[in-house]
Amino acid sequence: MRYGQLLLRVWATTFAGVFLIPYFIILLICGVPMLFMELAIGQYTAHGPIGALSQICPLFKGAGLASVVISFLMSTYYAVIIAWAIYYFFTSFKSEVPWASCSNRWNTPQCWMPNHNITKPNGSQTPTEQFFEKKVLSMSDGIEYPGGMRLELAACLVCAWVLVYFALWKSIKSSAKVRYITTTLPFLLIIVFLGRSLTLEGADKGLRYFFKPDWKLLKQSKPWVNAASQIFNSIGIAFGSMIMFASYNRFDNNFLHDTLAVSLVNAVTSLIVGIFTFATIGNIAFEQNTPVNVVIADSPGLLFVVYPQAIAKMPASQLWAVLFFFMFLCLGLNSQFAIVEVVVTSIQDGFPDMIRRRLVYHELLVLCVCAVSLIFGLPHIIHSGIYIFQLMDFYAASLSITYLAFFEVVAIAWFYGVDRLSRNIKQMTGQRPSLYFRFCWLIAAPALLLALWVASLVDYTPPSYRQYQYPTWAQVLGWIIASLSLLCIPVYAIVVIFRSPGNTFREKFRNSVRPTSLCDCGIAGCDLCCSESEPPDDKAVTIN
Repeated sequence: MRYGQLLLRVWATTFAGVFLIPYFIILLICGVPMLFMELAIGQYTAHGPIGALSQICPLFKGAGLASVVISFLMSTYYAVIIAWAIYYFFTSFKSEVPWASCSNRWNTPQCWMPNHNITKPNGSQTPTEQFFEKKVLSMSDGIEYPGGMRLELAACLVCAWVLVYFALWKSIKSSAKVRYITTTLPFLLIIVFLGRSLTLEGADKGLRYFFKPDWKLLKQSKPWVNAASQIFNSIGIAFGSMIMFASYNRFDNNFLHDTLAVSLVNAVTSLIVGIFTFATIGNIAFEQNTPVNVVIADSPGLLFVVYPQAIAKMPASQLWAVLFFFMFLCLGLNSQFAIVEVVVTSIQDGFPDMIRRRLVYHELLVLCVCAVSLIFGLPHIIHSGIYIFQLMDFYAASLSITYLAFFEVVAIAWFYGVDRLSRNIKQMTGQRPSLYFRFCWLIAAPALLLALWVASLVDYTPPSYRQYQYPTWAQVLGWIIASLSLLCIPVYAIVVIFRSPGNTFREKFRNSVRPTSLCDCGIAGCDLCCSESEPPDDKAVTIN
């Protein structure tokens, strides 16, 4: 049930209540229909994103490749968040949580203990801010000042990848067993933390901010773009993970139930986390005697500052800290499992002969993927690592995801065809999709995704980390990173057209969009679904 990054991408906090409106609109127009579509093609083709899209529409095989590129890039820096969580988890066992006071060796004269009778002075930092920036990150003044490697974080990063490897080394079945724990237990802990956060002083202040929309913000594009990013990240749409998971389903699995369950649980859980988050932020605002919007900062370190500060004020703060960061660790690992599985499955689908010759065992392939991702993740734990992290997160995924989602739905709904997809779904489930799904696939979702992508380009502003502005060379580097996925679609489309049979461009183009090896496509000899056989036993597992 659970792929997403509920705590790691907690709403678009800057927009609070107004964010709920575009969130549910985009969820209904793009989220639910695209999830249903991805589960359909994954289950029907029994392949990961590259293999599925190459069979559905060879011209847009690059969309599947782009999703794998994004997943790989995300795996390199996403593990860093898990490393931070591991660091906090172990430091929580001390007799006093180290972010509770200003009396530590890393604190500076600017450290200020929150007092609800005194407004936070300008230029001051709370103990939790200084612990994260000066102790955990040992943060430099900018990306141009790299500094050395944080050995403690390096050890935590290695530990994170060891956990990922041993969860995935056998097969997706083994990771599914681990995922039962990393899904169920955090959900129960979220409920516990929700109840605790609602009892904090000032919680009502944060909840009023969360549920009271500023209608003028709906005219801006950023709340809509952020809402789409939240939905795609929390459900896993366009990242290839849902296609990959569905490829292991039985051919006759009723994935409509999966679609509704995943969408509902993610929406409800995201709402719960939103309430939990803003109740906690309200408490921080009360303690600092400042408005809620001053506490909110759009940075990856928000959760490592806000929650620890609230936890430090609780009775038995060590216990609450251990529980919170254990929950955080489980959620992070759960998402990382899905990201890495996309890469592993796609390599197996794309290079089956080479894998059988060179990497005889599945364990070796997983080890290679984890090792390479670990190496590429090391720059994120140097002294300027947080700036590299923010740059990667902005350009590698956030900027590309609506672009990728648009071409994915175009490839399936327009070129493969809604009617053909509907017949395939009927073969698997016994019933055709409703008019709602077909309308969203054909018109509503592509139109909205295109509008969101264009709006994100028109209103583009370079990334920043709080008051720090990235130099021009860093922004150029960011666009190079973004192009690794953005260019997959047009470049691969050109390659496919020129390699397709035909004497004229028109013939080549028609052949490049013709489905391959799929029943119901009019190709003679196709027997994928016409036969009574099911996928091999090792792929006949249900989605979790």
